[in-house]
Formats: sequence, C-alpha cells, structure tokens
Amino acid sequence: MTLASETEPRPSKARADASRADLGRLARLAHDMLGIDLQPFKSTIVHHRLASRIRELGLAGLGEYLDLLESPGIGDERDRFISAVTTNVTKFFREPHHFDTLERDVLPALVARARAGGRVRLWSAGCSSGQEPYSIAACLLALCPEAPRLDVKILATDVDGEVLDRAKRARFPAEEVRHLSLARRHALFGPEPSGEALAMREDVASLVAFHRLNLVDRWPMRQPFDAIFCRNVAIYLDLAVRERLWLRFVEVLRDGGTLFAGHSERVLGPALAQLGHAGVTTYRKRPGTARAQPSGH
Repeated sequence: MTLASETEPRPSKARADASRADLGRLARLAHDMLGIDLQPFKSTIVHHRLASRIRELGLAGLGEYLDLLESPGIGDERDRFISAVTTNVTKFFREPHHFDTLERDVLPALVARARAGGRVRLWSAGCSSGQEPYSIAACLLALCPEAPRLDVKILATDVDGEVLDRAKRARFPAEEVRHLSLARRHALFGPEPSGEALAMREDVASLVAFHRLNLVDRWPMRQPFDAIFCRNVAIYLDLAVRERLWLRFVEVLRDGGTLFAGHSERVLGPALAQLGHAGVTTYRKRPGTARAQPSGH
C-alpha cells in the first residue's frame, strides 16, 4: 500500500480549492478510520481524487462530502473514501530477499510439520491485489506440491474491497510478470503462460483465502500464524498506531514465527523485546515469549 502522493504529481494551486479546515477534517477522518498519518499535501491529493465523486453526488464541496461520510448508514461511500486514500502499488516477488529467506529458512520446517499432519498458517496483511500472497503460495508449492491437500493456508487481507475483488479474480496483465525469471513465471501461471491476461495456477490460487480487514480494527483470528508479511503498510501510519500494530502481530505469531516488514520499515516499540533479527527487515519471535490474546485496539 502507498498513499496518493507517492504516485501522483503535485497539484497546481488553482486546483487546491478546499479550505484548510476541510483538509484537516479529511486528515482526521483518514486517521480515525485507518490510522494513516495524512500530511497536508497528501490531503490535497486525496481531495482531488474525490473531486469527481463530489460533483457526481451534487455536493457543494469537500466539506459537504465529509459531512456525508460522517453520517450513519453510508458504508459504500466510506469504501470509496478508503480507495481514494490508499493507492495499491505491488508486484510479484517484490523485495526478493524476503522470498529467499522464506524458501530457505522458514518453509522447510513448516512443510515438514504439514506433512506430519500439523497446521500451517501464513498471513499477507495489506495484500493489495494479491501479488504478494500468490508469490508466497508459489514458493510453498515449489517445496510442497501436495500443499493443497494438507492443512496449509495463506490468509490475505486488505482494507480496500476493490483491490480484493481484483485479487480474487486471479488474472493479471502479462506485463506484470515480465520482470520475473522463467521459473517464477511458471510457478505462478504454469509452463506456457500466454496472452495479455494470465490466469493464476489453480493450485496456487487454492492456497490463498482473501478477506477484508482493517488492521486498526478488532481482528477475528484466534489461532497463531507461522509467518506474517506486512510490508509497506506501517510506514504510512502514525507512530502510536504503528507501534501498536507491530505488537499485535507479535501477539498472533507462534514462538519462532517470522515477521517480514517493508524495505523502509523497522519494528518499533514494545514488540522489539519479543523479536530477534532474522535478516533484512525480517524478525523472528523469540521462543518462550508469552502469547497474549489478540487485542482489539
């Protein structure tokens, strides 16, 4: 996940027609809903993303739109707002060193447990349109082709329903995989992928379960995870929300479980006391650490 300002040009002064007070309200709403630290320039970008929707609704401006968002019973409009606040930038096998670590240091023990009848769970938190969890699934299948018949699952969650719908379709433009090696392409799409839109291999797709989840809300999961990927998400949250999120991830990791963060992210706060470094922006939960129930805040 990235914010709008990461991918769009700076707007001209002529387009920046919202009041400072309304832009401040917009930033507070983004923080309250998503925990995002929306700086003034980014608020202006989000406002311009919403401009056509404001006109479509016949509203006078951003202030009236924010009034609407704060009214009860308008969940669909809040979904549009979430899509405007977040821009999902991702690709298959992004930050390849993490997948090297996954294949070399994490998956062999998990595969052995699954083959012995044990339960294995991985989580892609902030999965965007699915490239990350499908990459994880391809790594898993390379080591364990029978994984779909075992108690193995990858949970993939995101706050944006639109990108989850794209992820579930499991079809991707061919240009998205041109940077991959032939072996990686085969692992995702089979031995002879062709055409402008490529369909994910059925065994890869079968390992991934997509669900909508706002990471700052209560989590329904109660069983622990063996590995969690949360990359390029926490960097956009304010410091207090970020530290709380890392701690919550630790709470739902098994002892010895692995947490993968983004290339510009570092785990901060109380969570660090329960983690050891296991590679570049990679952390492992120390054995013997007490596991609390997942917190709802």
